[in-house]
Amino acid sequence: MGVVLVALSAAGIASLNNLLKSDTTSAAPELKIGAPAPNFTATDSNGKKHSLSDFKGKTVVLEWTNHECPFVKKHYETNNMQKLQKSATSQGVIWLSVVSSAPGKQGFVNGAKANELTKSRNASPTAVLLDPDGTLGKLYGARTTPHMFVIAPNGNLAYMGAIDDKPTANKDDVATAKNYVAEALSAIKAGKPVPTPTTQPYGCSVKYAN
Repeated sequence: MGVVLVALSAAGIASLNNLLKSDTTSAAPELKIGAPAPNFTATDSNGKKHSLSDFKGKTVVLEWTNHECPFVKKHYETNNMQKLQKSATSQGVIWLSVVSSAPGKQGFVNGAKANELTKSRNASPTAVLLDPDGTLGKLYGARTTPHMFVIAPNGNLAYMGAIDDKPTANKDDVATAKNYVAEALSAIKAGKPVPTPTTQPYGCSVKYAN
């Protein structure tokens, strides 16, 4: 049996090492339903820091958003997202909207712009977390806007995926859609298993720096 030897220059070895390093660090974490949700600390649109551990004993919703995305507009321009936020927060749920768009990319906002959007859309998140370097987004493997995660009071991940079962940007679909987030919140409140704990998220890709 012959043996093939491949000679690599120093530059080639460095390039290969960088490629391997890039592949390793860019891999999305493996989140599991029923396992502890990854803890994080992030700064909101008012400069206040929030950690997931601050909300121990409470249900937490993470909503990845991009105000310029047609799929996000579908849910905000029909007031669907706002109704869900109001219903959830009125029952003590912590709702964190997360913006992971990088500077110069679609959907990027600073604190003032984020607050303006919250006010103009009459939205009701507990806070809007700014994640311009994508640290939080990559920690959760957020891929789309919207991409939804529901964390139970015991700190375990209870739902992750799409907001509903109509993966379109058509506003007319909201009225007949099955809302997976609302379903998950109702099940958690009743002390029951979430009927559909994982679904395929849909929407615009999260606009990370790279």
